[in-house]
Amino acid sequence: MIATRGRIWSVGLLVLLGTAPGGAQSPTFDVARLLAGGPPLQAHRVFDLTVDDAIERALDRNLDIAVERLNPQLRDLSIAEANAAFMPNLNSSFDLGRSVTPSRSQLDGRLSQLPVNTETGAAGVGIEQATRWHGGRYTLDWDNGRTETNNVFFSYNPSFRSFVALGYTQPLLRGRRIDAPRRQLLVSQLNRDISDIDLRETVTNTVAEVRRAYWELVYAKASVDVQLQALELAEQLVRDNRARVEIGTLAPIDIVQAQSEAAQRRQAVAEAQQNLRTAELVLKQLIVGGTDDEVWDAEINTVDRPVLDLGPVDVDRAIRTALDARTDISRTRRQEEINDVTLRNLANDTLPSLDLVGSYRLQGQGGTRLVPQAFGDLPVLGGRTVDRIPGGYTDALAHLAGIDFPDWTVQLQLSYPLGQSAQRAAHARAQLQIRQTRAQLRQLELQIATEVTNAAVQIESVQERIDAARAARELAEEQLAAEESKFEVGTSTNFFVVQAQRDLATARDSELRAILDYQNAVIEFERVQQTSLSRAGISIIQ
Repeated sequence: MIATRGRIWSVGLLVLLGTAPGGAQSPTFDVARLLAGGPPLQAHRVFDLTVDDAIERALDRNLDIAVERLNPQLRDLSIAEANAAFMPNLNSSFDLGRSVTPSRSQLDGRLSQLPVNTETGAAGVGIEQATRWHGGRYTLDWDNGRTETNNVFFSYNPSFRSFVALGYTQPLLRGRRIDAPRRQLLVSQLNRDISDIDLRETVTNTVAEVRRAYWELVYAKASVDVQLQALELAEQLVRDNRARVEIGTLAPIDIVQAQSEAAQRRQAVAEAQQNLRTAELVLKQLIVGGTDDEVWDAEINTVDRPVLDLGPVDVDRAIRTALDARTDISRTRRQEEINDVTLRNLANDTLPSLDLVGSYRLQGQGGTRLVPQAFGDLPVLGGRTVDRIPGGYTDALAHLAGIDFPDWTVQLQLSYPLGQSAQRAAHARAQLQIRQTRAQLRQLELQIATEVTNAAVQIESVQERIDAARAARELAEEQLAAEESKFEVGTSTNFFVVQAQRDLATARDSELRAILDYQNAVIEFERVQQTSLSRAGISIIQ
């Protein structure tokens, strides 16, 4: 007898949407060995995996995500590098010196035959910093020195001096609102945001790829079961035909036709097994961190089954969500902000350079004071010393503390190029590029709306395919049952039975493919609301 009609029902579809008959898991077959008549090889270690498990493993182990996670950290270092322009810079100096020069005249402070000996020492410390507010820069210096000489014209010997100087430069036009260091800092911060967006994009796309690969593996497993079922039907027909030939109710040529169909079914099983291994490898590549991962050498048992939720699609809401949340539109808006910062900086470069420069200086003097011989109220130049008043470095510091010798200046410095400057040309070019980038942004918004709408159309189309494929599979089952019944009573031929078996296998596989295509269409519809496959964006003005 030909196989019982109750077994004609779609075993592959049951495996895809639920479990195999009797709740048993489908075994792993070594096709060549099985068809050769030997026992199947021992199955590999089985690793049960749900969709959520696969996503979790991908987030933890996927190498693309691991690489992308480093980019925000690199951007943090770029921000730190840009911030360094506003850090205070401490400088110091210390030097000693001694000079011996010949005396050429009495004005050198010695007799002409005697040299002038001078020993000097100096030490200083200072700090300078560019401020974050309005482009200002200040300097604060404290310098100290000591001089000892045999020059008779020195009133202090040894002499100590100390200076404190504060300077501040404030741009009034160019450089007040923005300058190159502040532009670099703003751009670095925006690039940091872009790196976060890129990471989110990589994660979103990877999750979509994992879900798609998971369902492709589910389909591949179900497809193997469908082809095995078709092979079983073909081999059952071979056995039945042999029995009919033996009793003389069928010609021997009909066995050859049934055997040919069985051979084609074996080839289909082998191809399905190959597709299964390929689909499993694609999923493993997404969820493992290397060949030493426990999943790499295991057979993946897909636990979840697809759920058909054939409901209406709200396209308008999906488009609004995509325009607000898509990574490419978010990245483009950050890039537009970068262009705005660059345009502001270029506009700043076209302004005249007008700086307000102020300085305030205090100085002190100390040391042993030499009182020369006087003529009336005036000292005698080069005369002998009549008194020495002790003193030292603390006297110089006392002058500083008492603000005894203040010195301040305020000045305006103006610089302006004549004619058409390079800065004006660069600013004009940037304005045109801004107009161009705004058009690119509108173009991207239209592209996003188109992609979302197309993804919704795909869902609706696949829903119609599922209905058609289900109807085609049911009709193919009825057709095979009818041909088998007719063949039993001699009103049909072996050719029509084989053709009906072939049509049923094709119909089952088409229904499986439509169901998995629906899963992929839903995944794609959700993905295009969050990200894109290509990192689109507008041109960056340099």
